[in-house]
Amino acid sequence: MLLHIPDVLTAHDLAAIHAGLRQAEWQGGQAAAPPDAARIVQAALARSALFFAAALPVRSLPPLFQCMESGRHAPLDAIGALRRGPDGTLLRADVGATLFLSGPGDYDGGELLVNDSYGEHGVKLAAGDLIVYGAASPRRVTPVTRGTRLSAVFATQSMVPDDVERAMLFDLDRTIQALRARIGDGEETVSLTSHYHNLLRHWART
Repeated sequence: MLLHIPDVLTAHDLAAIHAGLRQAEWQGGQAAAPPDAARIVQAALARSALFFAAALPVRSLPPLFQCMESGRHAPLDAIGALRRGPDGTLLRADVGATLFLSGPGDYDGGELLVNDSYGEHGVKLAAGDLIVYGAASPRRVTPVTRGTRLSAVFATQSMVPDDVERAMLFDLDRTIQALRARIGDGEETVSLTSHYHNLLRHWART
């Protein structure tokens, strides 16, 4: 599943993150999350109902911030299945995500390319927007030819590890929300909601 979630960060969030990143120590175009910037990202994810519905998160690793200036790129890579969190415990990476911190007018090139079973997809989003993809999907970033591309990337352990099952639950959840908005909590809506939660009980691993 490849999902675009717009406006995860507000303009105020972006300004605060950029201020924090100006104090970051960059090594090879990457920086560990400055505490304030990481908290802003994590708070934004926590209030995103769409991210929760898509990822069904148990917990996420702190974001890794990336800075790509002219000539830099990210080669084809895959997210490791097991990642160690700051507290030393292992996290199973089921869902990957890239949060764009620079707008498309701030740089040329620097397109995120994600490979899934339907081929390669190019992504270049507005600052504050998030792209969510299966952690098993290899991805790369094309060379930046002008300007600076800032982003935050992170991995999430999901209650539902299987990509297909998680995508089915997400589609069912969106259908329920649309139906509820149109007809309210009628018999059909309640029946589908019950079906959703029964599937979640069957597939969830916490």
